Amino acid sequence: MAVLVVQHVTEEGLYEIRTSLEAAGLALRVCRVWAGDPLPEDLNGAEALVVLGGPMSAYSDDGFPTRTAELGLLRAALDAQVPVLGVCLGAQLLAVAAGGTARPGNGLQVGWAPVRMASAAGDPLFAGIPERLRVLHWHGDTMDPPAGAVALASCDRCPVQAFRVGAAAWGLQFHLEVDAFATAFPDDAAAAPGLREDALEELAVLAPHRARVLGRFAALVAARAGYTSTRTFFTPRAETWEERFAADGPVYAAAVARMGIGAGQTVVDLGCGTGRALPALRAGVGDKGVVLGVDVTAAMLDAAARHGRDELAALLLADACHLPLPSGSVDGIFSAGLINHLPEPAPALGEWARVSAPGGTLLLFHPSGRVERAARHGRPLDPDDPLGETNLRPALDAAGWRLAHYEDARHHFLARAVRVG
Repeated sequence: MAVLVVQHVTEEGLYEIRTSLEAAGLALRVCRVWAGDPLPEDLNGAEALVVLGGPMSAYSDDGFPTRTAELGLLRAALDAQVPVLGVCLGAQLLAVAAGGTARPGNGLQVGWAPVRMASAAGDPLFAGIPERLRVLHWHGDTMDPPAGAVALASCDRCPVQAFRVGAAAWGLQFHLEVDAFATAFPDDAAAAPGLREDALEELAVLAPHRARVLGRFAALVAARAGYTSTRTFFTPRAETWEERFAADGPVYAAAVARMGIGAGQTVVDLGCGTGRALPALRAGVGDKGVVLGVDVTAAMLDAAARHGRDELAALLLADACHLPLPSGSVDGIFSAGLINHLPEPAPALGEWARVSAPGGTLLLFHPSGRVERAARHGRPLDPDDPLGETNLRPALDAAGWRLAHYEDARHHFLARAVRVG
């Protein structure tokens, strides 16, 4: 896993963005398109996407051969809720990818000048930043973000200097990341009185605010890393997931039947995907029971709704390791394949125990056995596999579960545990 960085020209590098990301323990994968580095086809393995500035136009392919591919990566990031930071050209590309526009501005804007912060009080990055912040401007084009985007900063010449799309994608037209960049592009700099002379003083004033904003972005990337990889894997597959595994319906129903759930109970499908287990769970608890389908990938829940599963269960976009449920409120948990996608299974088992009532059941299932899955991926069984009995039993015990049944068959895996206490 690494932060994917798209760099368009050598002068417009990461600067203080690198400092903040590396301080948060994040690795970087810098794609120098100016040097001919190929862009990845997808975001697999990307913890975040950072798109830097450049002299190209976000609204034209002329002289910008990677524009279409970059827009594709940005759209994929928005779909999968991968954190995004777009700077200058990167902000304009983000606006286009999100459904807005980029366009020529009213002339070149270069130099130190203030922006007005608006709607920033509750923003994850800009909360607490001064209402007027002096920053470095260096752009000729500008953008109009899509409807629904949150405008965060403006100035007299540009109504949008910074914006947020959704919960984790930011576009900054100004250069918050700068240090040495303030002396780059000498022809432009020569036309901006005081740009070089005032750089040290301006950067000294900007530094604490820059560190706060960029540090918050890095912290957000690190905090979300555990499920960013899951979202980047499943989002592009959600559209066809149900068709690919349509034959699994009966085996899911057979697995649910072994949970021992009853009428009127509350049950949860964690990592529900397109909701293949939801019909059986609804049948098990009846009309008066409660069925919840929880997944961290919005595209999977959208697919579940398209197949009518929202009529069987309430679909929740949530992290399975931090469930928005009261303690002891659940009678049964079904989870197919989720454990192997969690960075730390042990805390997740503890969280599932927290929300489960004493005597509640946990059924861990997969329509393939462990040996079959390992062979399909061309690798031997992993001795550290959390579903291996020697690993699973003590983990369940420590979390407050008792393993009642363990079955690692050729064509399916099933483990049933009971909440102790």
